[in-house]
Amino acid sequence: MLDDKRVLVTGGTGSLGKAVVRRLLAGELGNPGRVIVFSRDEAKQHEMRMEWLRRRAATDDVIYRDYKNVLEFRIGDVRDFDSIAAAASEVDVVFHAAALKQVPSCEYAPMEAVKTNVLGAANLVRAVLAPSSRVELAVAISTDKACKPVNVMGMTKAIQERVFVNANIGQSKTRFLCVRYGNVISSRGSVVPLFLEQISRGGPVTVTLERMTRFLLTLDRAVDTIFAAARSGEAGDTYIPKLPSAYVIDIAKALIDDRKVAIEIVGARPGEKVDEVMLSEEEIFRTVERDGYYVIKPILPELAGEQTFRPARTTEYSSRETTLSVSDIGELLRSSIEVPPD
Repeated sequence: MLDDKRVLVTGGTGSLGKAVVRRLLAGELGNPGRVIVFSRDEAKQHEMRMEWLRRRAATDDVIYRDYKNVLEFRIGDVRDFDSIAAAASEVDVVFHAAALKQVPSCEYAPMEAVKTNVLGAANLVRAVLAPSSRVELAVAISTDKACKPVNVMGMTKAIQERVFVNANIGQSKTRFLCVRYGNVISSRGSVVPLFLEQISRGGPVTVTLERMTRFLLTLDRAVDTIFAAARSGEAGDTYIPKLPSAYVIDIAKALIDDRKVAIEIVGARPGEKVDEVMLSEEEIFRTVERDGYYVIKPILPELAGEQTFRPARTTEYSSRETTLSVSDIGELLRSSIEVPPD
């Protein structure tokens, strides 16, 4: 579907953005003519550029195309309309991963979160809907914190979802879609890298609350969800993967394993939820199953149309619903990251 297409990845130097770029260049959705990495961090762009220059023709049994002629790096900021408009004017497909995503940081700087997560998304939509734009697909990356949000990060992401979904009204040139999922295991700022660092120092491992639960997914599972939405999503859809979840304290126990490292309960951080919810009770009545994913249909009747279907669930989809054992968590983590030996 992306053969010879020009693809823009905003936030392309982040953990998720890099994973999206890697799999785009592997040709999973076809062979794009160009992949543009758009971000405001020149140091991360330089680091990513050097990483690709060091790659061989074959890496991990995946044959990459001549990425030197395909991969492009563009300094810019979604907060600045002119900068994102210039990038969007040259592409056919956009994967929008740029975001402020650290919950405590957003609590202390709510307007900064608004500028990036809400106004940045609005700038991108405005650019994509320009008469001269040729963008046919735009996928925004959201979070489970956008469902029944209690923190600034989730609130801004919830509005970002609506900005993207509503962009489908009155036009059929571009499909605007969203994906929503839980914590990516190895992403920067997530709990697993923090726990590993604390373990390497001999502890203690700091856990917020004993009863706190979180959804878990790998970077590749996150990209799977994004690509599934790109392949089969309809205008206004929000794709949600079916994921395992775990008590955060059990994640700590799985990483500690047999080491003599203490666990310290420190209390919830500003804005943290005890449990995450991927689908609310209100959303289940417009949620279907498609290709192994939950798909939320648009709330607006102009986009939802006349649809008759049996809802995919009868209850909300919460991280407390099905939690993994400590041993199962350990197996999932070992398959996803390099857990250091004793």
